[in-house]
Amino acid sequence: MVTPRLLRRATRALLAAVATAVLTGGLLTATSTTSQAAAQGPCDIYAAGGTPCVAAHSTTRALYGTYNGPLYQVMRASDNATKDIGPLSVGGYADAAAQDSFCAKTSCVISVIYDQSGKGNKLTRALKGHWPGPAEGGNDNLANAFEAPVTVGGHTAYGVHVAPGTGYRNNNTHGIATGDQPEGMYAILDGTHFNGGCCFDYGNAETTGNDDGNGTMEALYFGNSKGWGWGSGNGPWVMADLENGLFSGVNRGYNAGDPSVNNRFQTALLKGGPNQWSIRGGNAQSGSLSTYYNGVRPNASGYNPMKKQGAIILGIGGDNSNTGQGTFYEGVMTSGYPSDATENAVQANITAAGYSSATTNTGTLTPGSRTSLKATTAPCCTSHYLHRNAADSTVGISAVNSSSPAADRADATWVVRAGLANTSCLSFESAGKPGQFLRHRNLRLYVNTDDGGGSFAQDATFCPTAGNSGSGTSFTSVNYPTKYVRHYKYSSYIAANGGSNAWDSTNSWAQDTSWLTATPLS
Repeated sequence: MVTPRLLRRATRALLAAVATAVLTGGLLTATSTTSQAAAQGPCDIYAAGGTPCVAAHSTTRALYGTYNGPLYQVMRASDNATKDIGPLSVGGYADAAAQDSFCAKTSCVISVIYDQSGKGNKLTRALKGHWPGPAEGGNDNLANAFEAPVTVGGHTAYGVHVAPGTGYRNNNTHGIATGDQPEGMYAILDGTHFNGGCCFDYGNAETTGNDDGNGTMEALYFGNSKGWGWGSGNGPWVMADLENGLFSGVNRGYNAGDPSVNNRFQTALLKGGPNQWSIRGGNAQSGSLSTYYNGVRPNASGYNPMKKQGAIILGIGGDNSNTGQGTFYEGVMTSGYPSDATENAVQANITAAGYSSATTNTGTLTPGSRTSLKATTAPCCTSHYLHRNAADSTVGISAVNSSSPAADRADATWVVRAGLANTSCLSFESAGKPGQFLRHRNLRLYVNTDDGGGSFAQDATFCPTAGNSGSGTSFTSVNYPTKYVRHYKYSSYIAANGGSNAWDSTNSWAQDTSWLTATPLS
């Protein structure tokens, strides 16, 4: 006679074998070729493992092999009109061209990130919480829709660039874990875009917008804050925001097992259940996952059992603390505690998706191109290039060539982007500092990360015109249209042809404001 206990044990073994077979088949499909990645998505793999997605967010691709609904919505600055952006095909990559066309000659923000799981857990602008945001009414900003371009599977796509003050939230969710219920989550992030602010999170948070005490959150954190916890090295780290604590392991504070990571595309995973949790991570472009922590809940009080409330946040803390920064491409939340095997298969799917920041061509002003901008003023400066000063991030001109140190060549190389404030114009991302842009501040040129200030997009947008000297190209500031990018005494400004500032001098102004687009130095 088979006892109930033996029957249950046999049933569990059978289910585990079936799940393993399904996951193995999924793993083979995911790793075969990039073109086949859409045959199934991460959420198909989670479902096969018995831990289905209850939230699935991405602005780059469908996360189910059969998904054909909207991925996200953009809102146009010129008239506040909106447009849903879907995949190019069922289970495919985002239709970035639809965004480009809709936002032409103006700018757009990402107003909605849709939930692909069918649970209705979409993300919209985070409203004022305990901490106010910078937008009207104390609400948070929305992300510029053009600030995080990438390619996925060879297709252009746009991530969610979270500057300080930007945040998304849903306080009225369906199916998200509450209390001590088990859950899992992952996110694909830009591993080079972070800070020490609080808190660039994705995951489970309070429904109140307040700090409701230890254990009322369970969200992925990415950054180099050491205010509550940290890992080895100088960061950034993948950690867990469990409210009133960023945890890198069982201890409040330092845990040596959580490494600093520096992948351009970072996979970050977190899962938690009754008195157990885990942090894992890896390179989203290749390779397998590493486990940074796996064990019991933190040894500080208030985290066992957990008291999760089931809201979803992106880019902010549970109390709307909004000084963090980062870039999000995709992420999901699950019902149940995913197995390592399931997560490993998801990682294989992610690496097969083909995330890349590679540029499309060189030496032109086409968005996606990599170029260097060469001064034309003779006789002083024809071997000089527009160049970031590593000491203080100011911009000037410097004599750089193919024999110069790699860092100097990178600081004299720019990735051309569609204008952040007007897509018919241009923005210039630093090749040496990805995610940082050429911008003017008090008329001086700098390379900076978006600080969340309302004028950053305009300060970082320049419109090309025929060279003022009759050769090359000149660049006028979109918000100061009579002022052009100019070098003056080896520093760089936006300058008028005559004015009260020294750099507005009419002497050699036309030559100083004319630039040659050259083969990139890096």
